[in-house]
This record gives sequence, structure tokens and C-alpha cells, in this order.
Amino acid sequence: MMDKSIKIQRTQSILKELIPEALSTLEDEMLRGVCVIDVECSRGKYDAIVYLDGSVYDEAEKRYILSHLDRVQRHIQTHCMQAEGWFRCPHFRFRFDDSLERQNKMDTLFARVAEELAKGKKSDD
Repeated sequence: MMDKSIKIQRTQSILKELIPEALSTLEDEMLRGVCVIDVECSRGKYDAIVYLDGSVYDEAEKRYILSHLDRVQRHIQTHCMQAEGWFRCPHFRFRFDDSLERQNKMDTLFARVAEELAKGKKSDD
């Protein structure tokens, strides 16, 4: 049982490198700049969710990117299969991962709170 999860982790790791490589070969400037944060394969490796960094895009750009990534999916799969000598490649579902964005907002919030607390302490002195 442990062996399968290692195989899936290895596949995910390989895809995390190959997908950006495939994107860099595209003519679409916006797609070339997309940052892959993580890849999560299903148990049978038929499907994979590809998480993208959405922190630098607005909603319109995100919609554009997702629709165009679906169009070039075959190209990305072919790139991965050729690079690894695979007979089959997972079907990719692209999603923006906003956890990085949330983390940045939280960091900013905490910094602001710390600043306010520091100001409060100074006025107490």
C-alpha cells in the first residue's frame, strides 16, 4: 500500500516540473508566466488537479488563463508523456490556489496589528 503513495508522490513531483516546462513552450505570453504551485494526482493517476498561483491576476485574467489552459491541455499532456516516456498522462484540471494570497493578506494584517500595538505602547509610556 505504501508503495502506491510513493509512486503517486513521484508522479506529482515530476508533473510539478514538467507542466511549467510545457507552459514555457507556448506562444501565449500570459500562459508562459503562470506559476504552478502544486499538483495533486488521483489514486489511479487518471486525473490531476494543477494548482496555480493566482495572486498576480485579476478575475478576468484568471478566467482567460483557465479557459486557454484547457485548450492547450493536449499539448501539455504530450510534453509530459514524451519527456517521461509515459503511455498515458493524467487529465489536468487547473485551479487557482488563493491560499498564498490569503497568507499574504494575513501577514499584512498581523503586521498592521503589531504596528498598532506598538503605537499603543508608546502612548502609554
